[in-house]
Amino acid sequence: MMTFSVAFWGVRGSIACPTPRHMRYGGNTSCVAVTCGDRQLIFDAGTGIRELGHHMNLAGVRTATLLLSHTHWDHIVGFPFFSPAFRRGNRFEVLAGHLIASGGIRRVIDRQMQAPTFPVPLEAMNAEMTFDDFAAGDTLMLGPDIRVRTLPLNHPDGATGYRIDHAGRSVAYITDTEHRPDGPDQNVLALMDGVDLAIYDSTYTDDEYPAKAGWGHSTWQEGVRLARMAGARRLAIFHHDPDHEDDFMDRVGAAAAVMWPGAFVAREGLVVDLLTDSFHDLPR
Repeated sequence: MMTFSVAFWGVRGSIACPTPRHMRYGGNTSCVAVTCGDRQLIFDAGTGIRELGHHMNLAGVRTATLLLSHTHWDHIVGFPFFSPAFRRGNRFEVLAGHLIASGGIRRVIDRQMQAPTFPVPLEAMNAEMTFDDFAAGDTLMLGPDIRVRTLPLNHPDGATGYRIDHAGRSVAYITDTEHRPDGPDQNVLALMDGVDLAIYDSTYTDDEYPAKAGWGHSTWQEGVRLARMAGARRLAIFHHDPDHEDDFMDRVGAAAAVMWPGAFVAREGLVVDLLTDSFHDLPR
């Protein structure tokens, strides 16, 4: 069956914030599932991957490729709670593009699950697990019609941006990157070029950014500027600051729609169908 869809399971940045003031947009950290036909791609393993795992168990999804933007806590903290990885007979590949020079992705995930910071070791995961490193800038073929272009992003300790082309449509996943003061980031523009959907690190507003310069994040206004410059069709404002509660995000959404009608605020449970150009919510 021809499918190309994007489901948001975690849209928050920095730290999970499960409070009554974060209900409409969600408090889980980054996790986005991209379904390409019968192939499941997962981008980042923030706390949102826990609920995605339950959904995969119920749906009988037993294989997936997890592609990490980077390995700061908020993007990997959910990995030990990804229940499909504990099921014998399942198969998962974990990929990262920023760690070749520092020991590789398996080493980072393994150390995350060692005492004294976690009681269950990586070896307790009964699924068949493979860990592979690539260099940001490589192009990955994850299926006959699934082309994933990668480029490095501007973030402390390194990060990787992704562009997925499938079935004549495209989506870019570009989070944890700081825009450049000397002009548009050419890597970001290349990944966004003509995409149907660009998912972009919009942690701050332009007014907030000067006090956060050097922290490795961008603004929703810069996301709009880049998306328009790149000819993207839509922009998902993503990686919301934990201090940006629901009412604040309502105001961001309204202001973004005025600045550019193609922009919207990502929220947990939202699904974008790239083939039908439609939105719907995940079943509760």
